[in-house]
Order: sequence, then structure tokens, then C-alpha cells
Amino acid sequence: MLRGLDIRDLLIIDRLELEFQPGLNVLTGETGAGKSILLDSLGFVLGWRGRADLVRTGAEQGEVTAIFDLPETHPARAVLDDAGIPVEDELVLRRINRADGRKTAWVNDRRASGEVLRALSDTLVELHGQQDDRGLLNPRVHRQLLDEFGGLGAQLDATRAAWRDLAKAQKALDQARADLQAAQAEEEFLRHAVGELGALAPEPGEDAELDSRRRLMQAAERIGEDITKAHQALSAGEGAEARMGDALRWLEGVADQAGEALDPPISALGRALAELGDAVQGVETAMETLSFDPHELDQAEERLFAIRAMARKHQVAPDDLGGFAEELRARLVALDAGAGAIAGLEKDVAEAQTRYDQAATSLTRARKAAAKDLDKAMSGELAPLKMERAVFTTALAVAESGPEGRDQVTFTVATNPGAPSGPLNKIASGGELSRFLLALKVCLTREADGLTMIFDEIDRGVGGATADAVGRRLSALSDGGQVLVVTHSPQVAALGDHHWQVQKSVAEGMTRSTVLALDDAARVDEVARMISGDTITEAGRAAAKELLGG
Repeated sequence: MLRGLDIRDLLIIDRLELEFQPGLNVLTGETGAGKSILLDSLGFVLGWRGRADLVRTGAEQGEVTAIFDLPETHPARAVLDDAGIPVEDELVLRRINRADGRKTAWVNDRRASGEVLRALSDTLVELHGQQDDRGLLNPRVHRQLLDEFGGLGAQLDATRAAWRDLAKAQKALDQARADLQAAQAEEEFLRHAVGELGALAPEPGEDAELDSRRRLMQAAERIGEDITKAHQALSAGEGAEARMGDALRWLEGVADQAGEALDPPISALGRALAELGDAVQGVETAMETLSFDPHELDQAEERLFAIRAMARKHQVAPDDLGGFAEELRARLVALDAGAGAIAGLEKDVAEAQTRYDQAATSLTRARKAAAKDLDKAMSGELAPLKMERAVFTTALAVAESGPEGRDQVTFTVATNPGAPSGPLNKIASGGELSRFLLALKVCLTREADGLTMIFDEIDRGVGGATADAVGRRLSALSDGGQVLVVTHSPQVAALGDHHWQVQKSVAEGMTRSTVLALDDAARVDEVARMISGDTITEAGRAAAKELLGG
């Protein structure tokens, strides 16, 4: 229940504090006095999207605070819990609008987003006017309203889940078909490329190994002749080794006759011959290492060029050719297995379609039953509103399948028996439309515990006994709850449990709006003004007293 509304520096309100009560609260006043500003202010603190220029001229910021009582079972408690906001018996919403357009909100002194405010709003307040800004006249939301009335959340969730499964299965099938089609388009290339790569059989690192071997053989070809000459100059025969050996033998042959004079050269020649032997062995080893078959160089170059040409052809690195070949072979395997995989996916789609059909059919049956219940409930609501001859029908038609089933729901009315039925906003006149919407609102919110219902000029276009009937229905609706009504009808105003008058005044060039809680005497004058006009007559006062019950 909305207990208090504090408004500061919004539009033409500088400071206003209102304490609302249970039951039927009526707000009256002359046209333009500022009744709509109260609703704009309440909508602002509840996060509704509305006009942007709310800050009063000359003020730095505007502020609205709304206080609600929360019974233990109130659905707002779940919203608060999900948002991590402390849950108490009292809910305080405060929102500031600065002159530069920036907005800041608090819920129980915790900073909160507009999304949290709107989630709370759905559990706290239901606003309705003849222009139906909440969507009752919009056929696109009739299905949602019927589902909420019938409590079809479980069936709706099951249908949505089945639709998601169907969409997922269909997407997988479509992707597999597209992949298969793409693979079939390149099948000739795949088979040729896999054959080429298989015949070449490149190994990781082979390119570097071949290049190194090729460079070595090319170098050996250039230096081989000089190494051979060096070997000949060092080795036995006419080489250095033979001459040094001859010199050593000659010296050793006369060493005994020379005393110790030849010992040093003989020792040096022995060492030199040993080193020379190592050199000769090293040169021979090098000759063996560098020896190659000229045909081997041709083969290495041919292999190296083939690998590099294949890498350029497929635009991959030479070392990646093996992995690329595996990828192509995998695509061929997928191509060969594609038909079988698609058959399996088609089976999945068929099974998902069956599950969706079952869920959608069950939802349709539930909607038809809920439609009958709603039509019956509307019939019971229209009679007290002096529309007992009118017929309200919830029409179901087949629509395109979707996540919420395949039903189109439209609220239709016939104002008299035998008259053609049609959409609510095209068949009913202004006064009839008000009563249809009031009855519909009552039916759709009868299970909404703790909801404050606000009706903005719902009685427009009706008068006399009909206005009295509307007022009595609003009064009955407020029993055990809270209803706020902005009205121009004296019959409705007279039935209120609590009465506020909105007044507008001009002082020092500034327009201000105020709201007064009316006592019994002031209430007689206000209802009389609503009956008589600007000049309150004694006849008007007498009629007001009669409406107010004496």
C-alpha cells in the first residue's frame, strides 16, 4: 500500500507531502490544477519513463520520495532480495532529478538502478487510464494478459523451452547442411590436394634439414679440389710426410756419431710427424664428410623445391603442410559422413518439433479454458456497471509458431446482443470504453495482493447513474486494499473514503500546485463545485450532501 508521497521542486510543486490511506482515495480539482503532476511524480520515483523536464524552474534538482507498506507475502520482497537490498516492512523509494537531467535513485537508502525501480513498480502499483497507457487496448499484449489471468506460467515456460530446443536442433541441421554443401562444392579440390600431399608426405623440420644439407653439398663442390690438393701435399709419397720421414731416418742413422747434437731435431721431427699424422687424418675425415654423389644434390634440391612450392600453393608454412594435410583429410571424412550426420540431425529436429507441438497444443487448450473464465468474469463485472447487455469475448486464432505458442489473442466486445463484435477500442464509445477497461482491469488484477491501483479519469464520458455504478465498483474494489482515483465525476468523488483537492495558485509570478486533504465541510463544497461549476449554489450543496449520504 502507498502510504506517503513527498514531492519537492517538481514542475509547479515546490513542496508537497501526502499521506494516503487504505480504501478509495479520490483526487479532484479543476482542469489544469496539477492532478497529472502527482501521477508524473509517482511515475518518476517508480522508474517509469516519462517527461524529462520535471525540475521546477529555478531549482537545482527535484526529488520524490514514496513510502509503501510491505506485508510479509508482498511480491516486492522477492525483488528486493534478488537486488541484494535489505527487506523491511516499510519500503522507501527516493529519486532525484537534477537540472542537467542526471537521475539518482535509492531503495531503503541503497543506491538502485531504474531497472530495479521498474521491477518493484510492477509489484507495487497498477496505473490505468481511459487511454490505456498500460496496454489493455493493444492487441499485441492481449495474449500476455490472458496468460497472466490464467496463471499459465508453467505451460508458457514449457513451450518456450521446447521452442528453444527446436530452434537449437534446426540451427544445427542448417549448419550441417551448409557445411556439407560447402564441402561438396570443394570435393574435387579436397581429393586432389589430399592426394598431392599424401604423395609428397612432408615431415616437420624437413625443409630446414634439406636446406642445410643442400648448402653443405654446394659448399663441398666448391672446396673439394683444394682439400684434395692439401691431402696430397701432406700425405706419403711426394708429400710432406714422406720427406719428413726420410729426414728423420737420415738423422737417426748418424745420431750415434753426433753425440747429443741431433737429439733435439730428432725429437722435434717425431713430434711434428705425430701432429702431421693428425692433420692428415683430419683432412681425410673432412674429405669423407664432404664427399657426395652429385645425383644426391639434385634429389635434395628437387625435394626442397617441391615442398616449398606446395607450401606456397596452399599458403601455409612448409612445416605446417603435415597439419594442413590432416585438416583436409578430416574435411573429406566429414564430407563422406555428412549424409549420415544430417539424417541424425533431421531426426533430432523431428523429435524437437513433436515436443514443441505437444507443448503448444497444451498451451492452446489452457488458453481456451482461461479465455472462457475471463469472459465469465467479465460478464459478472459488466453487470454492476450497467452494461449487462454487452458481450465481452476473448477470441483465439491461429498465429505463426513462436516461443510463446501459436495463438493470437484479441479482446473483442459487442455492446448489445446480436450486434457485431470487434476490437475493444473500435467498438465501444468513450463511456463504454471506460467501463469495459475498468471491468477488465478488475478481472486481470484480482489476484494481485498488496497492489495499489490507480485510475486516471477512468470515469470520463459517463455521468448520472452510470458514473455512480463506476464509483461503486471502484469502492468495492478498494475493500481490503487501496485505490487512487483521479476523477471529474461528483458521483465517484462522493464514494471516496478519503478526498484530496488539487489547487493551483499564482503568487509573485510563480504558479504553484498544492493538495489539500478535505474535511467533511470542505468536501461538500468540492463535490458541489463539481456539480455546479465555478459558482457553488445552494442547490449544488444540497445535491452534494445527498451524494455524500446526508
